[in-house]
Amino acid sequence: MGLLDGTTQQEYYEGDNYGGYQFVSLEDIINQFMVVYVGEEKIIQKVKRTDVAFHAQRAMQELSFDTFKSCKSREIVVPPSLQMILPRDYVNYTKISWVDSAGIKHLLYPTSKTSNPKSFYQNSDGDHTIKPIGTLVGGSNVVVLDGDYSGILVHGMRVEGPNLKPASHIHNITTTAGITSITLENLAGTNNKNALATTNEQLLITRFFYLGHPLRLSKGSLIETTTTAAAGTGETALNLTSTAGIKVGMFINHHGFVNDAGEAIKVVGVGTTTVELSDPCVEVVDSGDTVGFVSNTEESTVWLNYKSGTPSENQNQYDDDNYRSMDGGRYGLDPQHAQVNGSFYMDCNSGKINFSSNISGKTVILDYISDSLGTNKEMQVHKFAEEAMYRWISHAILSTKMGVPEYVINRLKKERFAAIRTAKLRLSNLKIEELTQIMRGKSKWIKH
Repeated sequence: MGLLDGTTQQEYYEGDNYGGYQFVSLEDIINQFMVVYVGEEKIIQKVKRTDVAFHAQRAMQELSFDTFKSCKSREIVVPPSLQMILPRDYVNYTKISWVDSAGIKHLLYPTSKTSNPKSFYQNSDGDHTIKPIGTLVGGSNVVVLDGDYSGILVHGMRVEGPNLKPASHIHNITTTAGITSITLENLAGTNNKNALATTNEQLLITRFFYLGHPLRLSKGSLIETTTTAAAGTGETALNLTSTAGIKVGMFINHHGFVNDAGEAIKVVGVGTTTVELSDPCVEVVDSGDTVGFVSNTEESTVWLNYKSGTPSENQNQYDDDNYRSMDGGRYGLDPQHAQVNGSFYMDCNSGKINFSSNISGKTVILDYISDSLGTNKEMQVHKFAEEAMYRWISHAILSTKMGVPEYVINRLKKERFAAIRTAKLRLSNLKIEELTQIMRGKSKWIKH
């Protein structure tokens, strides 16, 4: 029986599944395994189809990392931020390069000499806490602090003190001549009228939200876009005069948007004159109010310095500032830095690739591998590795069963190893003519 389906030659060439014959779907592998390897007088007497499906998917994942050919790639033009978001199905990269005007790739090299660490606020004593001293005035909801705390944002900050009502949060912040004053409200919107006038009383901050992160301040860059807006109580939509510069994921900085959990309110949708927020408004926002939208971008001093300068590994000379003591000499240069293509490092915390400054505006190609389980269309195996799949599944099933003789498991393990090795050789796609052409440029003559 022929293996080609009922597709005609015309249907194939007018379709979009070019070269599909070299692959077999994961579903077909599972079906064929159940027919050939499972049953009476066979090596596997009985097994659930779900078990076979699980081990088949695990086999695809493992073989995708070092056996299957990687055909996935992503092309972007590096923006001024010098960052690239990792693809959704990214597992690891195989090569990152930028492309010149002739379409030739120039390999980028990873750098281990920099990073983008989390940066915490520190006071003059080096502590990661903020404990301002505030002056409370009886009958007033304004607290005058003992210094400049203009970095405080309105959204979600809670303040506790002996003469303050429960669940007090910051309604407004003003800073004059280096002194910050905060206006307090509780969640019901009622002003806090303090019964006692107390001076030099320490305020205990239970929740301090800055760029959406609780109990700390970030020293990263703060990008705030302000515009006039309007919203009613209980509404999640905010009407703006303009949504320019506002993006999904930003935090809103306004006293009308706080919640009982003290979580920062995020933008989940952006329209022409309206933004949709993750939580409803708890207090009316008048049409003349100014609302801030804060970017959720954290940039450490290390990353700011790296992207603003030209790293030493991007120099093409031996007597640059880092090697001035070796003027005129070629010794002392680390070969891993002896290139001018640029460099990158993977920021695992943010899920982005950070590039050196000389890559800005260039077209970058990310060649990467996935686990082949991203979509149903991806769940297919090259026919060169089909036997390796069967051997993997049979070994995995019997090695997890009770009562199977150890010599049987060891035999299947050896068969699996041999099948994977054969698949690697086949998928390496070595051609004698191509190898010969390459070797002709070497010192020895190659005859064939």
